Amino acid sequence: MDKQTDIRTSPIAGTWYSGAPGQLRNTVDRYIENASNPALPGEVVAVVAPHAGYRYSGQVAGHAFKAVKGQAYDTVLVISPLHQYHSQPILTSAHTAYQTPLGNIPVARDILDRIHANLKEKTGVGLAQIRNDQEHALEIELPFLQRAVDGEFDLIPLMLRDQSRTFSKALGELIAETIKGKSCLMVASSDLSHFHPETTANKLDQLVLQAVTDFSPDTLFDLKDKGLGQACGLAPIATVLWASRALGADKVTLLSYDTSATTTGDRSSVVGYGAAAITRPI
Repeated sequence: MDKQTDIRTSPIAGTWYSGAPGQLRNTVDRYIENASNPALPGEVVAVVAPHAGYRYSGQVAGHAFKAVKGQAYDTVLVISPLHQYHSQPILTSAHTAYQTPLGNIPVARDILDRIHANLKEKTGVGLAQIRNDQEHALEIELPFLQRAVDGEFDLIPLMLRDQSRTFSKALGELIAETIKGKSCLMVASSDLSHFHPETTANKLDQLVLQAVTDFSPDTLFDLKDKGLGQACGLAPIATVLWASRALGADKVTLLSYDTSATTTGDRSSVVGYGAAAITRPI
């Protein structure tokens, strides 16, 4: 197949976010422009961003991508959960590019091949390639990246089914080895607690966000194991924390937190959203 036409077309444009390029640009730009972040203590290595429909979590996501607005990167690694069932623990796209209404983003196949080979050697499990996936959690970050990042970039798409501590740590350390010295931003895609009353959600989410800002991926898994914290992308967040630490990062700054109740008005059953930036000393 011609590499120029081997594109993963969007299954969510027009539903999770606008399918009209002009409207999408304006919406994303507004979320980023309206975000007000604290001063960050170093170079941004990674961000944590939510992945709900833009009307629900776009304002929170805007804070994450405001942290990298105007920065240039050769590659961006986006790691998300995979909400659909698949027998393999970690997946990537078999296509050569992702498409959004804002244009195509080439897949960094050479880097994915290295991750696959190193992961296979280290864990016995490589990257499974899939075509025409329906996963929203990875794609939802792409229009934000297209508007925030200065210039073009290649994409390293990873989708996790394995939510274990051991696999997450091994993957994080391996990612750090693979991208060390490269111009690469990491994005961990995750929502927080799901479908609790807002008061309960706030308590659960604050414990998770405290573990993130404490730079403690192990605590994230401890909270999960004890039923004290939830995040559908908990393993992606932990993976990015382990990778960031190995790349010299030492600080996580919470940028925003909210729930779906802000949009829906329903406080009886909400989804939590958080944004954070991971930095290393300059």
